[in-house]
Amino acid sequence: MSPGKGDFETDMTAPSKLLPLESLEPVIAALKASGKMVVFANGCFDLLHVGHIRYLQSARQLGDLLIVGLNSDESVRRLKGPQRPLMPEDERAEILAALACVDFIVIFQESTVERLLKVLKPDIQCKGTDYTEETVPEREVVRSYGGRVAIAGDPKDHSTRDLIQDILNKSSGARPLNS
Repeated sequence: MSPGKGDFETDMTAPSKLLPLESLEPVIAALKASGKMVVFANGCFDLLHVGHIRYLQSARQLGDLLIVGLNSDESVRRLKGPQRPLMPEDERAEILAALACVDFIVIFQESTVERLLKVLKPDIQCKGTDYTEETVPEREVVRSYGGRVAIAGDPKDHSTRDLIQDILNKSSGARPLNS
């Protein structure tokens, strides 16, 4: 029997990865107290692509565990426009939870991850290669508690926006793809 909608809640690994901030905070504090290096990455992750995978895998290699801050649907709309996200936050979270490199996921409503960083205090905050350590918006928050900022992933030559445009271009008036 294949899983259907709602089975995410009963899976043995996925629900333990997706936690509200209030539940995640003591878990991360205990892991840090035991000497674990905590890495944090964030994004919308709408139409997961190879650039996302490389970013998350690269971030995870910097420490013992990776927390992913996932933009809520409302947050994605503010950042990307009214047509986005393409997939709702619960489905985006489920896809991220299926990745071995992701240890925890927290969904956030804000436009930035400052509040998450102040609460969780990860050792390393990772951003993609479209940033430098000096252009990461939350860098001062991270530095204020003794953390560091790192750039992770491959060159930024993949984007959901471009993927959507490619799909639209190939589907509008183009001849059908061979089966």
